[in-house]
Amino acid sequence: MTTYFDCWAAVAATLFSQALAGEPELAEAPPMPLGAGSFGFAVKLAGDIAGRFSVLLDSSLLESPLVGEGVDQKAGWAELLREIAEAAAADCQTKSGTKCRVDSFEPIESEARVSRAFQLRSGDRAWTILVRDEVRPAKAGVSASADASQPVRAPVAAEAGRAAFASPPLAPGLELLLDVELDAALRFGCREMPLGDILELGPGDVVQLDRNVADPVDLVIGDKIVARGEVVLVEGNFGLRVTEVASPRKRLESIRCLF
Repeated sequence: MTTYFDCWAAVAATLFSQALAGEPELAEAPPMPLGAGSFGFAVKLAGDIAGRFSVLLDSSLLESPLVGEGVDQKAGWAELLREIAEAAAADCQTKSGTKCRVDSFEPIESEARVSRAFQLRSGDRAWTILVRDEVRPAKAGVSASADASQPVRAPVAAEAGRAAFASPPLAPGLELLLDVELDAALRFGCREMPLGDILELGPGDVVQLDRNVADPVDLVIGDKIVARGEVVLVEGNFGLRVTEVASPRKRLESIRCLF
């Protein structure tokens, strides 16, 4: 099913290349923290799907006249992002048949968490754009505007150095291990390299991995993959929005790394 995020990403890529100076390209990328002065805008959607959708922009965008020479850059970005939000709502309604409209549009300065990240690239310049998607199907029997005002449950994030598991039925005595802390790591990809190439590595060299930026990353404990998901930012730190989990038996096998 086509989601609002899918429509927003497609519309944004098209309008950014058409409306901005230099015809920059929008590409999904790993999330990167934004510096001071970041700015953005949030829309509240109502209809068959409802919720909050926010876009946070790199402050350095205001230093480049992408929305036109002699124009208030922040006001220009506000106008463009509102146009994209409304066009995405219309596109979502056309493609999926779900009623959707922009109920409000307001400026923001930060987000505690983000869902996806992009880079806007023009020549040798690149700017980070972060998106937080809290748009969900409206609850049956609840008005869309009321549903959109309800808090959305935050995604599960894997904390560095500790893994959280759903608890399967436990074998006798296994509960004694539940408070044991395990080292968890995110694996973005890998690559086999000759020893000679490794010894020749230097600052500025790029090592290409075997995974696309849009592919899920692995949550690894010991030598076991226990989950996969999307990289997100959690209060300025990297985290993982879990989209796939291994079976309880496979997850429990990760405790072998203790011995």
